[in-house]
Amino acid sequence: QVQLVESGGGLVQPGGSLRLSCAASGIIFSIYAMGWYRQGPGKQRELVAAITKGGSTNYADSVKGRFTISRDNAKNTVYLQMNRLNPEDTAVYYCNVRLGGNDYWGKGTLVTVSS
Repeated sequence: QVQLVESGGGLVQPGGSLRLSCAASGIIFSIYAMGWYRQGPGKQRELVAAITKGGSTNYADSVKGRFTISRDNAKNTVYLQMNRLNPEDTAVYYCNVRLGGNDYWGKGTLVTVSS
């Protein structure tokens, strides 16, 4: 049974930083690409960042240069380091893995950027 559990969200002031974590279980973590998505108020869910099994990364234009995705295969965990946060980054952030054509999601962690 695939489980993804996000953590690390919270309230942060503009310009601040947060580090999100997603712990995966029920899969051979090291062989799958992982992704972080977000859904802001009144918005559709969008891809924020993704990392392949080999460590190649890609980012949404809106977060390039500010966010960094990484993975620790020994801990079955993917991270999202978020710097220089702004109010437009306010959203629920979800971890994702695609297995056999099916998408699996965590329950999400809320990030609120506000002064």
